[in-house]
Amino acid sequence: MTPSAASEADPASREEAVNASEPKGDEQRADNLQPGQMSAKKGKSKTVNCVTANSTAGEGSRDGKLSGKELKEKAKAEKAAKRAREKQSRQGQPVVDLQSGNQASEAASVSYQSAGSAQVPNKPHHRRKSSAGANAPKSLPLRPAEPQLASKPQEPEKGDKRVAFLEHLYSQPRRTSIAGGAKDIHPSVLALGLQLSSYEICGSNARCVATLLVFKKVIHSYNTPVGTSLPRHLTTHLSSQIDYLVSCRPLSVSQGNAIRWLKVAISAVDISTPEHQAKSDLFLAIDDFIRERITVADQVIAASAAERIKNGDVVLTYGKSSIVEKTLAEAYYQGRQFRVVVVDSRPLFEGKNLAKALAELGVEVEYSLTHGLSHVIDSATKIMLGAHAMMSNGWLYSRIGTAIVAMMAKDACLPVIVCCESLKFTDRVALDSFVHNEIAPADELVMPSESGPEGGREATLAEWKDVPNLQLLNLMYDLTPAEYINVIVSEYGNLPPSSVPGVWRLSTNT
Repeated sequence: MTPSAASEADPASREEAVNASEPKGDEQRADNLQPGQMSAKKGKSKTVNCVTANSTAGEGSRDGKLSGKELKEKAKAEKAAKRAREKQSRQGQPVVDLQSGNQASEAASVSYQSAGSAQVPNKPHHRRKSSAGANAPKSLPLRPAEPQLASKPQEPEKGDKRVAFLEHLYSQPRRTSIAGGAKDIHPSVLALGLQLSSYEICGSNARCVATLLVFKKVIHSYNTPVGTSLPRHLTTHLSSQIDYLVSCRPLSVSQGNAIRWLKVAISAVDISTPEHQAKSDLFLAIDDFIRERITVADQVIAASAAERIKNGDVVLTYGKSSIVEKTLAEAYYQGRQFRVVVVDSRPLFEGKNLAKALAELGVEVEYSLTHGLSHVIDSATKIMLGAHAMMSNGWLYSRIGTAIVAMMAKDACLPVIVCCESLKFTDRVALDSFVHNEIAPADELVMPSESGPEGGREATLAEWKDVPNLQLLNLMYDLTPAEYINVIVSEYGNLPPSSVPGVWRLSTNT
């Protein structure tokens, strides 16, 4: 074979020879070149070396071999994949092959590394990313697995027992004991709070009178601190007493109106008035308020409403209202012959007390629960209802279930008469029972267990708190629209529902 044929057959050998001879020529001519020429020559040398390396890599790829850079990047990718597999196996997760052709690449890696160290010379070249290195998959970060604890039997979730859309009505739990009360709370206030919470004192008028009488005791035991005056400090002292009562049960409208009146009366006391004289004046003012706004007002209302009861009437009422009871008693004392139907409901069953009081008086009484309302209303001739409050838009705010009675009476074309003192009038406007209301404890709806000779009855819903997705709602009051009310009997006379705001302004100015 001739030298020309050998050089054609082995172009790589010819390029290596050129590369080997090129630096020698540069070294011989380095002393004769200027600095600019020297840098140009070096750049040319580097270009030749780069072309040589690329051509060698191309020949190696065609022959099934990889360059040193490709081998290095491939080994790095395989090492990362191996670490990922080991990490997955330690965490107990299924091993995921992050690099396609993993087994073949591992075998090829061993052979290429051994062959590459012997065949590929260590030549300077540009750090260019090869196609194999750019496409090599990277190991993904894996979240460490949570330690597996011993399995425990899971209890069913009880969930929140509060109705979501009435969340604003759930304040602090109703206080049922004197524990946690502030040290400056009067003992009479502590006792009254428990009586209100347990319904021993129930009804707007009874709660209002009891509150004012207890405040008389608080004022009697009050001593003005040195450096202050009674009109300024007594209202602050009463505020803590009021907060305690609110924690036991929210104030009624009549209680709120009476408390506002009392604070105005205290602030009107002259600073120069002796303390004992100021207390005596406040005692007289409280007694006058109870007599004029409640006692005398009830007498006027009872006399006026009793005139609407005729002989042979069947008066239907709901729950228990003190003013309705006085009205029925007044009509009986006047010699009228009539019958009373008392409709009642759980959980308080206030109508039982009314039915018992009227029966002892001598009035013929029929007692029914709300589910029998559609039956007993057929025999009624008029409806007489009490009130917890009268809203400024003429709507009746009373014990829950009153609205059902008024609506069925309207459907039966029966007159609805509401007996209410002006003390229960308010300037608030209400269109539903959800914005402002009182939520009683849900446990009051649970019927107690009963025992008898033939076997007892278990308490209904006794374990309702352990039942998931079960909520009990115990609202205290509802709203009756003004169009279902015919007349409101107050100490100011017989009024239409539209006259409520005018009477409220008149009663608050006097």
